[in-house]
Amino acid sequence: MPKTPLPPGSTIGILGGGQLARMLSVAASRLGIKTYIYADEAAAPAFAVASDRTVGAYDDEQAVAAFAGKVAVVTCEFENVPAKALEVAARAAQVLPPAKSFAVAQDRLAEKDFVAGLGIPVAPYAAVETLDELRAALTRLKLPALLKTRRLGYDGKGQVPIRDAGEAGSTWHAIHGVPAVLESMVRFEREVSVIAVRGRGGEIRFYDPVENVHQDGILAISRVPAAIPPSSTVEARRIAGAIAEALGHVGVIAIEMFEREDGSLVINEFAPRVHNSGHWTIDACLVSQFENHVRAICGWPLGDTGRHSDAVMTNLIGADIDKWRELAAEPGTSVHLYGKTEARPGRKMGHVTRLSPKS
Repeated sequence: MPKTPLPPGSTIGILGGGQLARMLSVAASRLGIKTYIYADEAAAPAFAVASDRTVGAYDDEQAVAAFAGKVAVVTCEFENVPAKALEVAARAAQVLPPAKSFAVAQDRLAEKDFVAGLGIPVAPYAAVETLDELRAALTRLKLPALLKTRRLGYDGKGQVPIRDAGEAGSTWHAIHGVPAVLESMVRFEREVSVIAVRGRGGEIRFYDPVENVHQDGILAISRVPAAIPPSSTVEARRIAGAIAEALGHVGVIAIEMFEREDGSLVINEFAPRVHNSGHWTIDACLVSQFENHVRAICGWPLGDTGRHSDAVMTNLIGADIDKWRELAAEPGTSVHLYGKTEARPGRKMGHVTRLSPKS
């Protein structure tokens, strides 16, 4: 790892070219840092704002190696970058966050075991690799439950609810019989997330906890401040810090939690990257999650995570993008469009952030 901060004019590489990479590139440009995007789609949204690009498969070792050889540090916009791509990139450049953060987050069972091993509460769960194991787990865990594929699930994908043990066969078929985790559903008052950023030297800072609303498994709205007591804010930050420290994480990490009726917190999952529930920081904070991620991986001092306003962030999903004219005319509203060419159902096309005076 470089002993000194990367100076302005340096180039960082980003594996992935979606909206997160796009917003990372915009934030980097404010610091005089250039970005080089490696993505597997020719029309990746981040290409429009990056200094350089490569279109290639993530399992193309030669192309990934060539990409990494041209940058000072490599980061990722999504956690499911193949482990081999990270290994190849690491031969030519520092990869941050480190491989451990991705290895744990890519496997839901490894993630549950890791968090539970830190003494942090998670929902009751069981590893499932066969239909018989699923049936056995259903006799031990309280229903309703969720059957989640161990890998490649996001935005509600790769998970199927089970409300009756008789649904075992159909549910197993629905996930195509791949290794999975059965997890009891948690009764909760609200969904909360905390965005933290950890620097190369171990310094860590936290943004205010956010209250989230999901629709069909996709984040729809994030509100800050979350309607939780100060004690829950302290505990949420403690949990986020403990996870980041145990991983040796560098960069932004997002921890998703459930607040139960008694005020206690249960971890749902974490993402070792910038996160949708932190988009509000672009407009409501002096230094956004995206800029702080760039600062962290480049070895810069971390920026102020305090907010100057209350905020409500709303995702524009699918045809919501057609409302851009009205949204652009709405007072107190900041519009962020991702430059995607096709508005499909369930696809995040942009977001808007509405600000109000800090409460």
